Amino acid sequence: MKRRTAREKALQALFQYDLGQIDPVEAIQNVAPQQEMDGFLKQLVLGTVEHKEEIDQMIRTHLEKWTLERVATVDRSILRLAVYEMKYENDIPTNVTLNEAIELAKKFSDEQSSRFINGVLSKVVMELS
Repeated sequence: MKRRTAREKALQALFQYDLGQIDPVEAIQNVAPQQEMDGFLKQLVLGTVEHKEEIDQMIRTHLEKWTLERVATVDRSILRLAVYEMKYENDIPTNVTLNEAIELAKKFSDEQSSRFINGVLSKVVMELS
């Protein structure tokens, strides 16, 4: 599975996890049949869930006039996935993660969301630098 596809599936699993409060492993199985299961996909979902509290706090710090709970579920899931990747996946360049997050927003959300996500993640990048 290509990394872009793994990110899309990870987003879908994290969306299910956030919206339906289902087990993350079950969410992964819902979006990727066993034969398509990918190590990178599992790493993204399980890592994001494992570090969710810390990731959420980082995101909250950089939201202006918003609470994390008011952010659309899909956008919140994209932000969590991207922050996890930037903070814990050191072999992935930050600009790749930013571009992938923006592309996910364009595909699964809307144009406004991609700008919003870019703005929040740009602040996170500065914090992590």
